[in-house]
Amino acid sequence: MKAQTMRRIRQYHFYLGMFFAPATLLFALSGALQTFRLQEAKGYGGTPPGWIVWMASVHKDQSLPRENRGGPLSLTPSAPRAGAASGPSTEMSSGSLSGPARRGEDRPFARISPLPLKIFVVLMSIGLLASAILGIVIALTNRTMRRTSVIVLVAGAVLPLLLLLA
Repeated sequence: MKAQTMRRIRQYHFYLGMFFAPATLLFALSGALQTFRLQEAKGYGGTPPGWIVWMASVHKDQSLPRENRGGPLSLTPSAPRAGAASGPSTEMSSGSLSGPARRGEDRPFARISPLPLKIFVVLMSIGLLASAILGIVIALTNRTMRRTSVIVLVAGAVLPLLLLLA
């Protein structure tokens, strides 16, 4: 590739990375917390902290959590989503099974431990957090691009908050 093309690609990478870095940090952290269901009382072992519930609500529902008539914050959406079934599907309620469980294989999917994948997802989240933080640090230490870096980073943090509150 030509040097000019590579410069342009690096510039696009810079702008996209700095703009989406705040969202990347939020979604990586909230995703890691949700992997072990820490936003739920049963996963946390009690009432989860409000910040975890807030992050999970933004991550899962793209909305702020709502209060339950003077009770703790809830992740329950105020209205069912469009196209959501009102009850159990007829296929599952009739007891019919599909795939390996129907064929009688020795290890149905429900018996496979999810823990190794959950550990991988948390490690991936940590790697994504570290990568985003390192990218921000690299961009902010470049004196020629520092002002632009701050402007794009702030825009990437403020715009989603404005959209969330609108």
